[in-house]
Amino acid sequence: MSWYYEIILAYCLDLCIGDPKNFPHPVRWIGKTAGIMEIHTRRFFLNPFIAGCVTTALLLIITVVGAGLLLWVLGNAHPYLEIGCSVYLLYACFSVRSLYDESQPVADHLRMDQIEEARISLSHIVGRDTESLGGRGITRATVETVAENTIDGIIAPLFYACLGGAPLALGYKCINTLDSMFGYRNKDYEWFGKFPARLDDVVNWIPARIGGMLMVLASWFCRYRAFHAWDIMMRDGSKHLSPNAGIPEAVMAGALGIQLGGPSDYRGNLVHKPFIGDSYKDIEIDDISRSHRVMFVTSFLSLILLVWILQGLGIR
Repeated sequence: MSWYYEIILAYCLDLCIGDPKNFPHPVRWIGKTAGIMEIHTRRFFLNPFIAGCVTTALLLIITVVGAGLLLWVLGNAHPYLEIGCSVYLLYACFSVRSLYDESQPVADHLRMDQIEEARISLSHIVGRDTESLGGRGITRATVETVAENTIDGIIAPLFYACLGGAPLALGYKCINTLDSMFGYRNKDYEWFGKFPARLDDVVNWIPARIGGMLMVLASWFCRYRAFHAWDIMMRDGSKHLSPNAGIPEAVMAGALGIQLGGPSDYRGNLVHKPFIGDSYKDIEIDDISRSHRVMFVTSFLSLILLVWILQGLGIR
């Protein structure tokens, strides 16, 4: 079976079942392994930057080589075993349904004026501190998360799946997971997390720009402010502290006519992030649902585009 059929099956599987709790998940295993490796590399290497580099390199090699070796062994046993494993690994890399499932409760709690419950739900999907956020702050953080994860959880895994199948897609998720765990600018991870954070910037550079353009197209299909989304992406896409995260945030802000960004607390540290977009209207709870529509349409467009390119190039 060709890669693009496996990718389509994995995408559909993700839409159908999402990410059930207690379901075996390779990305969770990567995260647990990273936590264990951090303890040992910090003990062995006194320099935290070297320890972070070693942790990242070893885990990335184990992930990619291990996935490739597993598929090779199963392929020798029976082709269908390889196909099934490949679809499963690809499914684990995609986060379309889980991104919706994890962010929708925030909107549900806000509609019922359950601010504390909304903060708790939001804390499960963001790295920032949520204790002091009000309704608009919670909504803004949720929309930003949906926008950023449209790249991290959908476009980028699809991109690397098309380039190298399940092993490369899983390798991307390994890097992304390490950045999520260690990429903080505080005394504990300023140096240990620097290498995985910079590596994440590199591997997301192309997907973020492809994704930004697809999100603009998706906003047009959703009948939002597509032309304004393009203008804001070009104007504010580079304002973010990350070279990539600002692009999807700028598109989403422009498409919805709202302003995102601004100062946020991360583990007790105030981070001054620039404002992105123009505030044509006050942000509202329905903007979370609108961001979901942009995310779903973008995922479908990216699947069509990348699989079409893969098929056109005659890759497997």
